[in-house]
Amino acid sequence: MEGSFLKVKIFDTTLRDGEQTPGVSLTPDQKLRTAVKLDELGVDVIEAGSAITSEGERQGIKNIVSEGLNAEICSFARAVKVDIDAAIECGVDSVHLVVPTSDLHIKHKLRKTREDVQEFAVESTEYAVDHGLTVELSAEDSTRTDFDFLKEIFSEGIDAGAHRICACDTVGMLTPERAYEFYGGLTDLGVPVSVHCHNDFGLAVANTLSALRAGATQAHVTINGIGERAGNASLEELVVALHSLYKVETGVNVGMLYDMSRTVARMTGIYLQPNKAIVGENAFAHESGIHADGVMKKAETYEPITPELVGHKRRFVMGKHVGSHIIRQKINEMGLRVDEERFQQIFSRIKALGDMGKCVTDVDLQAIAEDVLGVLPEKPVELEELTIVSGNKVTPTASVKLKVEDIEKLEAGVGVGPVDAAIVAIRKSMAGVADITLEEYHVDAITGGTDALIDVVVKLRNGENIVSARSTQPDIIMASVEAVLGGINKILSDKKIRESKETSS
Repeated sequence: MEGSFLKVKIFDTTLRDGEQTPGVSLTPDQKLRTAVKLDELGVDVIEAGSAITSEGERQGIKNIVSEGLNAEICSFARAVKVDIDAAIECGVDSVHLVVPTSDLHIKHKLRKTREDVQEFAVESTEYAVDHGLTVELSAEDSTRTDFDFLKEIFSEGIDAGAHRICACDTVGMLTPERAYEFYGGLTDLGVPVSVHCHNDFGLAVANTLSALRAGATQAHVTINGIGERAGNASLEELVVALHSLYKVETGVNVGMLYDMSRTVARMTGIYLQPNKAIVGENAFAHESGIHADGVMKKAETYEPITPELVGHKRRFVMGKHVGSHIIRQKINEMGLRVDEERFQQIFSRIKALGDMGKCVTDVDLQAIAEDVLGVLPEKPVELEELTIVSGNKVTPTASVKLKVEDIEKLEAGVGVGPVDAAIVAIRKSMAGVADITLEEYHVDAITGGTDALIDVVVKLRNGENIVSARSTQPDIIMASVEAVLGGINKILSDKKIRESKETSS
């Protein structure tokens, strides 16, 4: 395919199409915080919501408008005056004015005629333009629409004052080849063309790239690709593909992408699969010995972009595929010195754990190394007492007594369950010593029966440092507490080693 990119604008619909993800509902405050972050990211347009939806939705849009952001603030609207009036009330800059155009939608959803839809599109466009709004006239299910009719309705909308047009691949039916032909066929209408692709066949980003190569100038995207069903085209994937593969720059600050992804994941409660491109936790993680060795020597051998480009971090995972170079590096970081014989013992034990299907955590490695070396593991923090109160109509409450460097700390916490309460109490006890957040919590029953061994794996964050830890016990509460304390001890031990190295240098 021939074609070249024009300037690409980013229309972010995380707060509208993204919020239509099943189970997601954002408060006005959450919407405002996300919009401010999106503006810092550098998107051109923020679709803040659909003003007609509810009073809370309108308040959220008004809050965003009043913030005075650089981005154009847009509201979704159907081609009816009541929707446009709601958008006008909110003070937005523009409306994403959507009309269904496929015969399937016109006949079965609207139960109208093509002529009715044309009339709606023209009248609503004129009404919005007359009230000072920028209008992006959008055709829903456009990729299953008779193409001559699609161009006709867009032409009439443009004559009525529409400033931009958008063709929506509402159920993700395009292929990259057809996307190029389809969007290329709309570029002679005299106004900017937007591409809006859904990901039902996993092709949303590829189809969006093809549309942009064909002459579309604005891409509708969401952070993390969230949205209805399989979601929308992913902002981070599209922007980095443009930046790295096509050498096309947008106004987006790519260094903020990982942080932006995590913010939206927290706000929506929709967390990413680990292997998500660009921003997933495994996007720059390496276990294979060959890969890890190559990355340590020259990152480009197995990384197409650096993690730093998008604000991410590289990490090495220890499992049955791990190579000796990574284990040596980890042992050195722990401040331990081992000869070749002991190193081979450590290496063999890690491989054996991997063959058993075990994830070898930082704490596991330290325990294995110290066991081989005959070193007693240092425990800056030790559990002295744990009391749990939980039951029907009782708020789960935990009190813990910890010994932190010979100083006793006693704290209590409440939570949604006894495990949560215990972890809250521990975090309160460690405030100012090791301020941690629980990044991941995973539990498995290893054996059967009511006395099953429970395997708990946690991932803790302390500033920029992330450690993983595990504990296996018949009691899920104790296993959880010991795993968290194991991670905290690893964080504190690592901190002591770093400080010692800085002092000696």
